Amino acid sequence: MRSWVKYTLITLAALVVLVAGYYFYTVQVVNPRVAAELMAAPDGPRAARVMLLTMPDEQVLPVNYLREGPLVFAGADGSWWRDFLPGDVPVKMLIRGETLYGVANVAEDDPAYKADVFSRLRPAAPEWLPAWADAKLIVITLRPHNS
Repeated sequence: MRSWVKYTLITLAALVVLVAGYYFYTVQVVNPRVAAELMAAPDGPRAARVMLLTMPDEQVLPVNYLREGPLVFAGADGSWWRDFLPGDVPVKMLIRGETLYGVANVAEDDPAYKADVFSRLRPAAPEWLPAWADAKLIVITLRPHNS
């Protein structure tokens, strides 16, 4: 086997291991720690900007949020935003110790709206990110639990 092929395969294998390790660490270590902190300190500094979002499949994710009136905004950096297609997906949130319910939609058709919300949700996000790494805007309309 040519040496460049061997080194390419080794590099690809190393990248796969790194990505899998990062995913495992995030899901199994970081997310549970953040969730525990949010429940233990609902008035803490992290709780002011991170909520627990219960996905349709019952997975719970800590995500940055911005609450404005009857709307809650979140930025989805991974592929989990696809769970909110085609739209009006019921979700549960824990925000500052309060359980809230709503329906989630992905705001894909209005770049100006997305930019405006992200300027408040993530004012320090780098502008040099490539388009494929750009987060999706999740818009959650709050609803009473029984609706």
